[in-house]
Amino acid sequence: MKELTPSITASTGATDVTGTPGALSGLKVIDLSRVLGGPFCAQTLADHGAQVIKVEPPQGDETRAWGPPFNDTGLAAYYLGVNRNKQGMVIDLSSTEGREIVLRLLEDADVLIENFKIGTMERWGLGYEEVLRARFPRLIHCRVSGFGADGPLGGAPGYDAVAQAMSGLMSINGSPESGATRIGVPIVDLATGLSATIGVLLALAERNRSGVGQFVDATLYDTAIALLHPHASNWFISGNPPRRSGNAHPNIVPYDKYPTRTCEMFLGIGNNGQFRKFCAYLGKPELATDHRFMDNSDRIANRTVLRELLEAELSHVDGHALCENLIAAGVPAGPVLSIPEVLTHPHTLHRKMAITTATYTGTGIPLKLSRTPGNITSPSPAFGEHTREILEAHGYDANEVQALLDEGVVIAAPTV
Repeated sequence: MKELTPSITASTGATDVTGTPGALSGLKVIDLSRVLGGPFCAQTLADHGAQVIKVEPPQGDETRAWGPPFNDTGLAAYYLGVNRNKQGMVIDLSSTEGREIVLRLLEDADVLIENFKIGTMERWGLGYEEVLRARFPRLIHCRVSGFGADGPLGGAPGYDAVAQAMSGLMSINGSPESGATRIGVPIVDLATGLSATIGVLLALAERNRSGVGQFVDATLYDTAIALLHPHASNWFISGNPPRRSGNAHPNIVPYDKYPTRTCEMFLGIGNNGQFRKFCAYLGKPELATDHRFMDNSDRIANRTVLRELLEAELSHVDGHALCENLIAAGVPAGPVLSIPEVLTHPHTLHRKMAITTATYTGTGIPLKLSRTPGNITSPSPAFGEHTREILEAHGYDANEVQALLDEGVVIAAPTV
């Protein structure tokens, strides 16, 4: 057997275009998760330099087939959007030999991310409290689940839309006419991925002091409830259940979508000064001194009549030009853009939030660090693309790798 080496020789995490290692360079992450929340967390860590090894089951991450659209190699856009900067291998964790490989990977790992059904890791002999904490005391084990392990809903499977429904998010989204409406992106999965990322980084910071890892418990349910601001806070104080108000804000007026002559626009006016500027630009300064609209509480009490007045004025206005003028004056306003408009917008391109390289096309990295910026160095891995390479880097010789392949314990992409 080859001597164990601490890292693999290929790409081990993002390095920026100047060659500066990312902020998490040197961090090793084993990503056993699938679909969205866990992979999004792992991708965020990889974007900033962590070495992330994505371990898939023999059937693969199901999002590989969540299309169309598919790229020219048959991978679904859904999968491609949350697995960049990772290396990929395939292991059958239902086999003893497969679980031994994972334990080998964890010997020098910093973080383990998984989103298996509650109890699966324990059944495999990989539970944190039963096995991993004692065997790998510095390991940070992050579990992403629907509802956590205990409580009335403990162990129940979690799905974004179901979490939106059960957390109350759907009840406050939509209009009185539409009824409860799912938010148009998997907001709970994505936010839980970010919560998991924060949890991992907090545990890493604490490990710097204690030298000991810990278990990070991120759930869709908890995260969704944390997103209920200001509706939950309003209910705690007033006792009044929130009502669906479409695009309007329950606490601020005017804070809503309005039609104009050229486009729909959104006004986000948060104080009286902004309201006065807006009225002046609209050519109706008298609205700001009307006793019905002078203060936000007045505008809330008279929101219906104010909306009717604003709609009448805005119907004759070039919305794009008005938004540009309002933004320049410090009044929050913007046109309602389509996805293609956003992804080709000059500011999107300037901020490098739409990226096209020889190997990657997609969104960019939202966090910009001045000294150690993240970077996109590799596309989402093909099925089993790095299986052989990772095994060899972790002490398996060529004969052992072949035996694992022959036994179906691992799967590797065909060699070119």
